[in-house]
Amino acid sequence: MTVAGAIAVPSPPLHLSCPSWCSSPRAPSLSFFREEGERWLLRRRRRGGAAAMARPPVLSVALPSDTGRVLSIQSHTVQGYVGNKSAVFPLQLLGFDVDPINSVQFSNHTGYPTFRGQVLNGSQLWDLIEGLAENDLLHYTHLLTGYIGSVSFLTTVLQVVDKLRSVNPDLVYVCDPVLGDEGKLYVPQDLISVYQQKVVPVATMLTPNQFEVELLTGLRITSEDDGLKACNTLHNAGPRKVVITSALIEDKLLLIGSHKKAKEQPPEQFKIEIPKIPAYFTGTGDLTTALLLGWSNKYPDNLERAAELAVSSLQALLRRTVEDYKRAGFDPSTSSLEIRLIQSQDEIRSPQITCKAVKYS
Repeated sequence: MTVAGAIAVPSPPLHLSCPSWCSSPRAPSLSFFREEGERWLLRRRRRGGAAAMARPPVLSVALPSDTGRVLSIQSHTVQGYVGNKSAVFPLQLLGFDVDPINSVQFSNHTGYPTFRGQVLNGSQLWDLIEGLAENDLLHYTHLLTGYIGSVSFLTTVLQVVDKLRSVNPDLVYVCDPVLGDEGKLYVPQDLISVYQQKVVPVATMLTPNQFEVELLTGLRITSEDDGLKACNTLHNAGPRKVVITSALIEDKLLLIGSHKKAKEQPPEQFKIEIPKIPAYFTGTGDLTTALLLGWSNKYPDNLERAAELAVSSLQALLRRTVEDYKRAGFDPSTSSLEIRLIQSQDEIRSPQITCKAVKYS
């Protein structure tokens, strides 16, 4: 464990009120955001006097982006693209202000022969949240969570959800419940029940893989019908949007999506067949969830479209990754590959739809 040192700031913190859009029940327009930013600045000048004028405003709060402001709590590696390293940059390309909190900081991902680094505990996470709160910086439209390695940290994340929703009741919580893959558990067994009983009910969107959705629902996924039933089970527990990001069913790799728009209506459900690429990549689940957050924000009532864009973008990036390894003289089928994130900016920002959704009747 390491403890971050504190930096002394001579002037006292300036406490600012939350812009009113944080508690608005409807999605605000761009003009509304701009008007709120102007009012926020005016209040700041009136209340803070000379101290307020001397300290520059936080522009991501005073002049919020068209898309929103994301707090992303995930893992981090110095080298390579997993966790926040895989999610933050794509969301920024899609127009979001993103504030990352690193649940772990490792030299490299754990697939290497060795790794070193630090793990953030629950009290350290809460310390960061309190620091943001003291300076009125908890104005977030989205919360994104990925790998979490302990019950204590996950319990603190639930407190963070409550804290953020006390500022913005319409906060969108996108949860990637990183538990494992292909029958292998990555986290302690006791995290499963915490996700089932406490996390799933407060999530807006859930993005498990096949193994994870089986753990969360207790259902074995061997057919498309099984996948749809699992989505319905999760809807009943809380989230309006569920995306099984990868499911190998009858030798086909599928994404299965489900959007329950109203309690009294059945969910709109669809699938996307994902082209198989004979290689193994790290960071793709983290990237997929970030892309789903980004595109579903642009198309809030059309999860199919958001998933088409996310999958098509990911596939273009993976093809580029494979080709670049081949150019470097390496057989991409022999080891896990680091994704070519920076080199795929165009595919992230403006993907061509190559993977189409098919609706279930």
